Amino acid sequence: MTGVASPGPAGPERLAPGARPLMEAMAAVFPDVGVTVTDAAEARRILARMMPPPTGNPAVGQVEDRTVPGPEGAPQLPVRIYRPPGGSVAAVPTAVFFHGGGWVLGGLDSHDATARSLCLASGAVVVSVDYRLAPEARFPEPAEDAYAAVSWASEHVGELGGDPRALVVAGDSAGGNLATVCTLMARERGGPRIAHQSLIYPSTDTEARTPSRAANARGYFLTEEAMRWFGTQYFGPDADLSHPHAAPLRADLRGLPPAHVVTAGCDPLCDEGRLYAARLSEAGVPVTEAHFPGMFHGFLGAGRLLPDAQEAMAGLGKVIAATASDRKIDGDEGGSEG
Repeated sequence: MTGVASPGPAGPERLAPGARPLMEAMAAVFPDVGVTVTDAAEARRILARMMPPPTGNPAVGQVEDRTVPGPEGAPQLPVRIYRPPGGSVAAVPTAVFFHGGGWVLGGLDSHDATARSLCLASGAVVVSVDYRLAPEARFPEPAEDAYAAVSWASEHVGELGGDPRALVVAGDSAGGNLATVCTLMARERGGPRIAHQSLIYPSTDTEARTPSRAANARGYFLTEEAMRWFGTQYFGPDADLSHPHAAPLRADLRGLPPAHVVTAGCDPLCDEGRLYAARLSEAGVPVTEAHFPGMFHGFLGAGRLLPDAQEAMAGLGKVIAATASDRKIDGDEGGSEG
């Protein structure tokens, strides 16, 4: 999900030093959805005009744009495949990545830098997926797109990363929701086998009423108004918001693949991300967490400009790389508790 920043709340600054100017600069390119902008097409036009050009994004070994089969009866899905540099013949992980944007905004270009950084940090082949957006495609269609992309990647893992044991799903915000929903679908439908889920400030229950939603409702990039608007666009008037594919926090989580969950302390979604990690652990699923108390929703997009973003990306790279080996992932990856 994304939104716009409002003036910081009264009281001591909770963001880490240097974070607020970057957060406000990022917020400046996003439409004020749910307040002054209520039409999805208009929001996309504003975002397209405001987004900076992709010059200066990290260089990887190879980038390929192509299409892959969508769900039965649906259009093909555009994907962008990033291969790590070096041309190694060793088998590496394949990470299928789903961008954030509240299921309404974003695409291959908006998250190009993130996908490139993930490729470099992990040494994995990253398949970034341009799933259909709401409200034109409402729940569960984007989730079905995501599952179709993971199924395609599994069937072609030999020509992608090459290691059949190392198929990973990853995503930020709404994309984190889609990534974990893919693991539920794979369990229900008998495959494909997913080795790991890497979740970056994921949305796990749009109906959650958590302390972090109240404390961070305004002044930290993602706003309460934006979250309500995104949910309305994606779910429409008739969706069952308690369905596990809508709210994976409410699902039976037994038997899901290991997870790594990145959360930010100044993010409305912080608590539901941490609750999801806790409930995975309660269900017997191995989990690592990277919690950054002074960060905001979307901070990974700041890249090299924020030390916490660099640390978070390095941790993601480590856990994804580990799926292609027998090494275990021990302890928390970066960040601090609080």
